[in-house]
Formats: sequence, C-alpha cells, structure tokens
Amino acid sequence: MVNVRKDETTYSGRAEAELVLEEARRAKAEKTKDLGSPIKLSGLALAIQVRGNHAWIAENTSVIRKIDLETGKTLQVFRGHTAPATSLAFYEKVPGSGDDGILISGSWDKTINVWDVETKQLISSTPAHTDFVKSLLVIPSLKLLVSSSSDKIVRFWDLSSLHNGKPLQSVGSISAHTRPVESLYARPESNSTAILYTGDTMGIIKVWELSKEADVSPPRFRATQIDDLQNHRTGVNEMYHGNGQLWTASSDDTVQIIDHPTQASSSSKPIPPITHPTAVKAILPISLTPLAEPYLLTGSGDVIRVYDVSSPREPELLNTVDAHWHDVTALRLWMRRTAVEGQLGKVMVEPWVISTSLDGTIRKWKLTELLQPPPPKPIETTALAPVEPVKLEKTSGLTEEEERELAELMEDD
Repeated sequence: MVNVRKDETTYSGRAEAELVLEEARRAKAEKTKDLGSPIKLSGLALAIQVRGNHAWIAENTSVIRKIDLETGKTLQVFRGHTAPATSLAFYEKVPGSGDDGILISGSWDKTINVWDVETKQLISSTPAHTDFVKSLLVIPSLKLLVSSSSDKIVRFWDLSSLHNGKPLQSVGSISAHTRPVESLYARPESNSTAILYTGDTMGIIKVWELSKEADVSPPRFRATQIDDLQNHRTGVNEMYHGNGQLWTASSDDTVQIIDHPTQASSSSKPIPPITHPTAVKAILPISLTPLAEPYLLTGSGDVIRVYDVSSPREPELLNTVDAHWHDVTALRLWMRRTAVEGQLGKVMVEPWVISTSLDGTIRKWKLTELLQPPPPKPIETTALAPVEPVKLEKTSGLTEEEERELAELMEDD
C-alpha cells in the first residue's frame, strides 16, 4: 500500500507540474504571438538551412519545404520520405557557385534521398542506416556526404557521380561510438583530407583525420581517430569550428569553447563553460560567420541569449529574448537582401537571425536589435485567449519507436 500511495503522489505531482507548465506556455504564447514576425509551419522544423532569402525546412511531417522568408509563403515541397525528415544538406552542381543544385535529406525512415532542386525530381533513395538518420554533412572539396544515425554509425557516401535511380555508393564508415551520433562538423584540409568531428548523445566528441585513399576506384575514405574530447556530461547538439576553437552546445546546459587542436606547449587553463538554466539546443557564433563580430547567440529552453565573447573566459550576457513559447531548436544567420527603393540595381544587405522552435514557428530577428534591444513597450492587461496546442500531422510510416522519440522531443529536458 505504501508503494501505491507513493506512486499516486508522484503521478499527482507530475500532473500538477504539467498543468502549471501548460498554463505558463499558454500565457507565453499570447505574449509572444507577434514577436519575430512568426511564420507558422504545418509541422515542426527538425532541421533548417538558410540560403539567400529562403529557408529550407526538414519537417516532422516527412516533407522538405522551401519557404520565402519575406512573405512566409511555401515555394516548393519535396515529398518522398515516409517518416519525419530530420536533416538536410546541399551539394552544388557548379562548385563554388552557391547554387541550390542538389538537395539531400535524411529521415527517421532510415533513408537518404537526393533531389534535383530545379526539377524537383527524386534522383535516388538510399537505405542508409539501420536506425533513424540524425545528421547530414557535405564536404564539397572531397565530394563526400557524411551521415550519422541512432544506430551509432557514421557513414561516408560518394558524391562524385550521381545517377538517376541509383543509390549512393558507400565509401567508408566509423563504428567507434557507443551512443547515437547527433552532430557532425568538418574542416577541410586539402582536396583529399579533412578533420571530422562527431558528437554523440553521451557527450563524447571524437576527432578524425579523414583521408581519401590514393589510386582506388571506386573511391574509399579512411578515418583515423586523433582525439577524444569528453568536455560534456551528456548529448552534443551542435558544433562549429573556427579560429582554432571548437564551439559546442550540449544538453548538459552548457556551451563550451574548446581550444582545438590543443597546442602541446600551451599551459593555459581550459575556457570555463557558459552555463544555462536548461539544455542548449542551438548556438550561432557570429565570430565564425562572414560578419566576424565577437558575439554568440544561444537557444536554451524558449529563450535566445546574446553574449559578448570578446573575452571568452569572461562572456558578457547582453540580452535575453523571450523568443518562443516552446524550445528553440535552431539559430541561423540570414543575410537579408532587399532592393533599395528608387535606386535601380542597388541592394541593401542586413544581418538577421532566424530561429526555429517546437512551437511550430520560424521567427525573424534583426541582429542589431538582438544586440541592443529597444525599450520595452507598455503592456496592456487583456484576457488570455486559449491557445491550441501544435497538432502533429500523422505520417503513414511512423512506427511505435518513432512515435516515442517524437514524444521525447516534445518534452522538456
């Protein structure tokens, strides 16, 4: 009987906490309903890339959607997956041109699809993993696609020749992780080598020297582990590298700035982590973008935080923005291009930030306003209108395991 009462008390406490959270989110949804000129999606954005004035979204509804960031209108929809689409990448038809060219998408249906963006034709579908595809990364200089998965394997795929109807050709793999691999990042060294970072849900980041084997046809790639970073206690959600430093976001509530590669002669202490109240799902180091300014944006819970990291050991919190009513999942830089009125051929370029969230919206923020927010407007007291929860569109191929992972994604950490 004691156990029953204890269980009942635990259940009652959890139910009460859920009601409090639901009410808080309802109030937050009303408060933030117009912030960031929200673009309402038909599902949830599980991945996003910004190219030009367009956002490309991998949705839990199984589609890839191209959206005009100015109007919010859907321009293209790519259908072919049978479960939530989790990741996307691009491969240029003309190297260095910046063209959208080839779209590559990964999904919980365990496949990688390759599309011609101009014709919307599905070039190929590859049974890539034995579990959910989690992340995709193109290394253009190597003509290589890297994929990671819940099956704990990282795989390499040849992009040197794409043929209609033929699956991608596997050209190597890594099987050293003991947990699902969530995030990938690479820095090319030459036309035949690159340094690859792979981060898993246990917080382990493995560093690899990736090299193309000489005089082998079809091509093969070898990964040699050169480092093992254990700076996090749990999942690595996003990584960037630049200026000799690796920037990481983790579910252990921290952002880490790690000197890498570490100089053997260096005696300086590690840079302290930047702590947050909850899991950090997204980061945007502005210093590693073409703007090269010493600012860092983070997405933790439903809030965007802005830091001055001129001195990484003593970061200054500049601003906290109640951006969404549910967890922020991605932050991307948008170099917004608009025609100058009355000046034919002239274009104004402004830096904006795009955020996505489990509240089912994309929001747009002028970077200068995030750095120096305007004074708050007077708040009028009004009755809160009921807010309908985000309805998830059922996909035909969703298994019980996929339903469970999507439910976990929607829960608070």
